[in-house]
Order: sequence, then structure tokens, then C-alpha cells
Amino acid sequence: MTDFSSLEAELGAAVAAAADLQALDAVRVAALGKTGSISNLLKSLGGMSPDERKTAGPAINGLRDRVSALINARKAELEAAALDEKLQAERVDLTLPAPARRKGSVHPTMQVFDELIAIFAEMGFAVAEGPDIEDDFHNFTALNFPPKHPAREMHDTFFFEPHGADGERMLLRTHTSPVQVRTMVSQEPPIRIVAPGRTYRKDSDQTHTPMFHQIEGLVIDRDIHMGHLKWTLETVVARFFETSSVKARFRPHHFPFTEPSAEMDIQCDRSGGELKIGQGSDWLEILGCGMVHPNVLKACGIDPDVYQGFAFGFGVDRLAMLKYGVPDLRDMFASDVRWLAHYGFSAFAAPNPASGLS
Repeated sequence: MTDFSSLEAELGAAVAAAADLQALDAVRVAALGKTGSISNLLKSLGGMSPDERKTAGPAINGLRDRVSALINARKAELEAAALDEKLQAERVDLTLPAPARRKGSVHPTMQVFDELIAIFAEMGFAVAEGPDIEDDFHNFTALNFPPKHPAREMHDTFFFEPHGADGERMLLRTHTSPVQVRTMVSQEPPIRIVAPGRTYRKDSDQTHTPMFHQIEGLVIDRDIHMGHLKWTLETVVARFFETSSVKARFRPHHFPFTEPSAEMDIQCDRSGGELKIGQGSDWLEILGCGMVHPNVLKACGIDPDVYQGFAFGFGVDRLAMLKYGVPDLRDMFASDVRWLAHYGFSAFAAPNPASGLS
């Protein structure tokens, strides 16, 4: 009863023949499981006499230990082989070229910002910036908006909840004109700045979004008149659209912060499904402008009897649509990398008047 060599040889052969971990586990259960062959031998010790147990016990336990050692050794071999196979399957050849990845691009709005700033910088304008969250004084009062002006209503402007003892309501700026106010308050004339940035109004359709981009300009000095304004705008528009000349007309308009005020139209040709600037018989509204209202100068501490100035504002997103053929303004804010891959610009081609804007 103490000769288990045949069983040990049988189990050893089964362990060696196990081709994978699943097959090896089946051998382990058949030998050492609750009803396994070695487990049954261990259970039989209870029915033996003390003398028989002295002989059979060490033999069966030795068999169990030797078979367990064989199983563990075979398990280590199979695990090592499985790891080698996995490493070979997942091998990466570092000498192969990397797969093409989508490259980032400069958004058309940012491109137009850079183009306009490059043009204005060449004309002696500095860049001024201000906060997106403004108070009533800088966004409305200092700009000569009357108390009941529609722009002060909830249906047109994003207001925050009242705060402070006086219940003042901050707001998302509706234009970048507050930057002009802050500049006039903090600097002595002469002033020549452009103010690029984001603005916010409650409007959304094919040509309007609740958040959009503007760049406004301001010139304050002695003896400034509409002729200076007209030359500046015609020169900027011609350079921006990269044409030799632009024929423009100025239509009377009304803005609270300028007097007289005007909207500028430029000559264009819309035939053939393409917009051509500087030719044709059509007209395209491009911007609003005017001479700075004396009340604005007074609110900013500037004497209107000594200094005069002009101001203007472009919709940057709309200019990008016109110049680069974007059909829907809403697509510019959709965060679609495919759209950006089509309309975007290289970050290494910074606009400048020497080598070209676009």
C-alpha cells in the first residue's frame, strides 16, 4: 500500500503533457482536489491502523508534495511562455514611421485677430485689453447710454445677480468699448489703440452667436476729424482684403458713444458665388464708426474743447467669414477638428505686412 510510484509517474506525465494553464489546472484538480486521487489517499489514512499510518502517511504526504512541486514548476514554465508570446505579439518596431496624427491649426478668428493687429501695429496703434466682466459705468454710462436704453435690458445683455449694498449688477461686456473708457481714464492723450477681445450678447442665428469677437479702435488727439477716420478705415480694409484699393461709402447711423456716427460699406462683387472686394456694383456693410461723443470724453476726464477723436469696431468672426468663405458662423464655435483642419492656418506662418497676411 505504500508503493505509489505508478501513480506518481502517471501524474508526472500528465503534468508534463499539460499544454496550457487550463490543462494544468485540470491535472491539479484530478490529483489534489477534494475528490482527487491523492486527496482520496489522504482520506484513507483515517481507516488504517496506527502501524499502517506510520508507513503510509509519510509516503502519501511525500507524494502530495512532489506532485505539487511538479505542478508549480510546470505552471511557472507555462506562465513564462505565455508572457513571451504576448510580448512578441505586442512588439512595436520603433524603426517604423509613426502613424499620421491630426495636427493643430490656428482658428480663422485668431488668424484674423493677428492679421488686423499686424496692420494696426504698422500704423502706430497699440493693443489694449480689459476684463470680460464689466460694471455698468464702463459698459454703458461712460459711453453715453441713456438709462432706459434697450441694451441695458435683460433680453439683450447677460447680467449677473445683484451684489453689494447698492445692489450693483455686473455683466458680460456687450462690446470692447469699455477698454476704450479704461484707456482714456488711465492715459493722457494722444491715444491710439485697438482693443481685441470676446464680447457677449443674447443673440444666436447663422450670423450671430451669444459669444463673439470684436476689435475696436480709438484715436484721441488734437484736431482729429472724419477725414482721418475715413483714411484709416479704407487703408485697413484694403490691406486686410489684400487689394490695391477699396471704394467705400459712409451712411449716417446712430451710436450713443459717437457723434456723428456712420456705418461703412465697401464695394464688392457677389457674382459667381464668390465675394470679390474692390470691384462690382454691390455694397457690403463692414463696420460701425464715428467721432467720439463729447459726453464720453467728459466722462473719462478729457476736455472735448481741446481733444477730439474717432472710434470704430469690426466684428472679427464676420470678417473671417467674408475673407475665407465660411458659410455659417455657428460652425466656428462647434469645436470640430475636421472643420478646423479645413479652415485652419499654420501656427508657423504668423501674419505680417512684409511676407503677407494670409
